[in-house]
Amino acid sequence: MVLLPAFDFVGTQLSECDQQIKLQLQSLQTHDGDPAKGKMRGRARDAPKSDLRTQLFRMCGVGLTRIDGIDVTTVLAVVSEVGTDMSRFPTIKNFTSWLGLCPGTKITGGKVMSGKTKRVANRAAQALRLAAAALRSSKSALGAYFRRMCSRMDKPKTVTAAAHKLARLIYTMLTKGEEYTDQGQDYYEERYRERALRALSQRAAKLGMQMVPIVQPA
Repeated sequence: MVLLPAFDFVGTQLSECDQQIKLQLQSLQTHDGDPAKGKMRGRARDAPKSDLRTQLFRMCGVGLTRIDGIDVTTVLAVVSEVGTDMSRFPTIKNFTSWLGLCPGTKITGGKVMSGKTKRVANRAAQALRLAAAALRSSKSALGAYFRRMCSRMDKPKTVTAAAHKLARLIYTMLTKGEEYTDQGQDYYEERYRERALRALSQRAAKLGMQMVPIVQPA
């Protein structure tokens, strides 16, 4: 019986916290309208119960939850750390470096000694890594990218690479005010195949050779 009052107390505290978050977001809204309908990430189980997606859209001016892997909890964590004004980050590289999602550049004597990302105590970076890890089973282009990276490197590095990509998308959307449209995993795989064939063709040309496609029998 002692647990029930404690449960009710925690529920009350969470409701009050939700209300405070809602009031703070409303005070920061600078855009009108509602987010466009279509593919989006749902509300996380532990997200506040208010309509965060609409409120975050009115605050940011773009629907960041349209990026696969990112839900309202991720956006809330990133925006609370960074804000919506990216002017303090002149370039995408500045932004991703601040998040600690860029490869390290420890160079000695012109030789790269270490490419490890720097350690940062950053809630935004942590949220993006969690969002990136959720892409493993996604049927989106980002999901295909995650699985492609998994075939080349270990999971921690893959998560960092995918989080870096998510950060670049967020930066681009907030600075340019453009919505994100996922092209799907088939589109990504086709683009990857085209890039691979182009690279092979250029390498063959340097060796004085030419690639010839195999004619499949009818």
